[in-house]
Amino acid sequence: MTIEEMRIRKKALGYSNKMLAEKSGVPLGTVQKIFGGSTTAPRFSTLVALESVLISQDELDRLSVVREAEAARDIPFRIRHLHDSCDHTIDEYIALPEGTGVELIDGRFYDMSAPTTIHQSIAAEIVYAFKTFIIKNGGSCVPFLAPTDVQLDCDDKTMVMPDVLVICDRSKITKARIVGAPDFVAEIVSPSNAITDVLIKLRKYQNAGVREYWTVFPDEKQVIVYDFEHGLAPKVYTFTDRIPMSIWNGQCEVDFSYIYSQVEFMY
Repeated sequence: MTIEEMRIRKKALGYSNKMLAEKSGVPLGTVQKIFGGSTTAPRFSTLVALESVLISQDELDRLSVVREAEAARDIPFRIRHLHDSCDHTIDEYIALPEGTGVELIDGRFYDMSAPTTIHQSIAAEIVYAFKTFIIKNGGSCVPFLAPTDVQLDCDDKTMVMPDVLVICDRSKITKARIVGAPDFVAEIVSPSNAITDVLIKLRKYQNAGVREYWTVFPDEKQVIVYDFEHGLAPKVYTFTDRIPMSIWNGQCEVDFSYIYSQVEFMY
């Protein structure tokens, strides 16, 4: 969505700047600048956070949005219709050639872009932080890295592959895959996968029963935290913050300043 399209949608929904800020996690001052016209090239992570609130479910069902963000981030997004069938099943997913980069969501295949070195390194550092906390505290939760298949709805229409996930109910863990909703999911977001990770999966994870969801934006050095379990408004953090884990009552904090120090040379 362009800023003008967001402005129209915001008006149609009757959202004030304050309401939109609360629902998206974007600071009120930033929302005011964007819709007041004083900011013409907002951060990519800011745009997708706003769009996650403003876009309708019908639009998500009808469109696949391919976002190509240049360094200046001032070009319109390119949108194309997704003509693929919505009748695919997990059996078809399993039958795909090994290495095919897709996920199955509500019977539709979505392409997955190959992860970058930064992407993989950030995910690995998050999992290491979780594993360290679990071992230190004698916990039973199990963290996983992609590629790990997750049969999210326990049906034959959805199989996703989160970048990072945590399972605290070990009965959901089988040899082949995870069956059911993880307690925690994190996705490392790039412009090419933002529509899936921030718009489609956000609602999918929430509806499936995921307790906490993080979207990590390496380019913007930001993390948006969605605490579904407690129904709290999204919170935006930066790569200078220690981010508390809601599913562990804030006892585990992920130090993103340390994570950034480990990947900074890759930028």
